[in-house]
Amino acid sequence: MNADPKPSVTDGAALLDAVRAALTRYVVLPTPQAADAVTLWIAATHAQPAWAHAPRLVIRGPEKRCGKSRLLDAVEALCRDPFITVNSSPAAVYRSISDDPPTMLVDEADTIFGPKADGNEDLRGLLNAGHQRNRPAKRYDAATNRVESIPTFAMAALAGIGAMPDTIEDRAVVIRMRRRAPHETVAPYRHRRDRPPLRHLAGRLTAWLRADLAALERAEPHMPVEDRAADTWEPLVTVADHAGAHWPDRSRAAVLVLTAEATDNGETSTRIRLLTDCRSAFGDHDAIPTIVLLERLKSDPEAPWVDYGPTGLTAMRLGVLLRDYSIRSTTIRFPGLGQAKGYHRAEFTDAWTRYCPPPDPAVAPAGHGHERKPSQPSQPHSPRSARYGSIERYGSRRTAELSRTSLTSQNEAGTAGTGSSPLRVVGGTE
Repeated sequence: MNADPKPSVTDGAALLDAVRAALTRYVVLPTPQAADAVTLWIAATHAQPAWAHAPRLVIRGPEKRCGKSRLLDAVEALCRDPFITVNSSPAAVYRSISDDPPTMLVDEADTIFGPKADGNEDLRGLLNAGHQRNRPAKRYDAATNRVESIPTFAMAALAGIGAMPDTIEDRAVVIRMRRRAPHETVAPYRHRRDRPPLRHLAGRLTAWLRADLAALERAEPHMPVEDRAADTWEPLVTVADHAGAHWPDRSRAAVLVLTAEATDNGETSTRIRLLTDCRSAFGDHDAIPTIVLLERLKSDPEAPWVDYGPTGLTAMRLGVLLRDYSIRSTTIRFPGLGQAKGYHRAEFTDAWTRYCPPPDPAVAPAGHGHERKPSQPSQPHSPRSARYGSIERYGSRRTAELSRTSLTSQNEAGTAGTGSSPLRVVGGTE
């Protein structure tokens, strides 16, 4: 009798459907794509020896009672070899990781990350390093007088209130839970009654995926994202492709939706926010004094710069933040202001292109498009016939007559019609 030529494809898709149905029975997930992503992440834990990367699952919500712990309960019942780190010493956690690692589960992750964290440096290091293979922790064993290499590679799920550190979320499938609405209902989860059927599903996932570890390890699925996002999502998409049916399409839809959420949630790093705000502050000028740039940055009440440090963002702190992008201030001659420290627009263009390109560079000039331009109450528009411009000082304003002499690209005095096109500088004639 001929065997079914594709038993794993048919059975795999049906099995993933059953896992998804079990999840949504006990938990209201924010989107269908989030339910698909959690389902595939759970399945991927059963084939960890096949993966080059161990994606994290971050389950977070803005407040208590958003279903985070209940979802972690369901994940615990369905994943491969769950290891709950509550009250576990770092040494015990490290020693539990092997070539076929457990699935680490961390509830109340603010005890490891955030203001309440204290004394968990080893566990934080494990969670940061364990995303990629061949990143062992080194420990000195005094008894044997030698350095040991301890594996750190293991998939991990973390639940907590608020965002996790960038080093975690950048390597994670992030599920943003929310409190159930009155019309949303779920079945109550009782550990003694409901966990055994879920563990049975977990056993079926193990049997299905462990039979094809070699094929899973060789797989190179087409990914709709690149770089670290592709590393994080590849195990999930590989499982979906292995299951077949509707799961390949649903997995890639989940990748796009959840990575878009991560991009659009507004939680950019401080330096990226600074680059974006500097572009808005420049407007259409080619050079800007440091004091004016700082005032424009701090004039936006929703930006962090007015409270950045005891006295707000300073010239020194600004220089430190921009230094990693090879952006440095220089002495520039500004009409009406004379020589002063400032920044050339050209110093920023490479960093803007690489780290915060406008949504549509073809139609969105710098400072426009979807970005929020900081308000500039200290930069009033003068009548076109005016000969005077406004030069900003800290806490005051002085009006100075602007020179009619333009500046060349080398900041040397020039005349109209000769040399290079004049730079548009703050304080210069429009």
